[in-house]
Amino acid sequence: MDKKQLDFYQKLRNEVKQWVSKKLDKDNKWSDYILIAPDIFHLLCKLSIDKEVSSGKKVKLVAAIAYFISPIDLIPEGLVGPIGYLDDIAVSAYILNDLINEVDPRIVRKHWAGEQDILDLIKTIIANADKMIGGNLWNKIKSMF
Repeated sequence: MDKKQLDFYQKLRNEVKQWVSKKLDKDNKWSDYILIAPDIFHLLCKLSIDKEVSSGKKVKLVAAIAYFISPIDLIPEGLVGPIGYLDDIAVSAYILNDLINEVDPRIVRKHWAGEQDILDLIKTIIANADKMIGGNLWNKIKSMF
């Protein structure tokens, strides 16, 4: 990651971290998920330009990136703050799960900047998505992507 990208990534991570510490109870069960939003976004961007990822998978990755940055989505950050990243994280996990079922997992791990194991994290997000964002929204996301 070049310096400019690193600066943006660190700035985003710090903003999310500050928001979580000020706005959410420290025991909020979704805080850890919100805190990984910058790491997930970074991963999507890196994978979308990786030569080892097929163009078909890149289209899905770009769709997840577009969903992440769109001000209009199922839980808009502009209205609810960073808790609105929960649906973005669910979309990303859904698309990343599809990707890791067809590519070597080392490709995904190579670009992961987070602390947890990304493959375990994706499985955990998928398993908890209906509780995290609600079953109706989760089903809608799965039908969209």
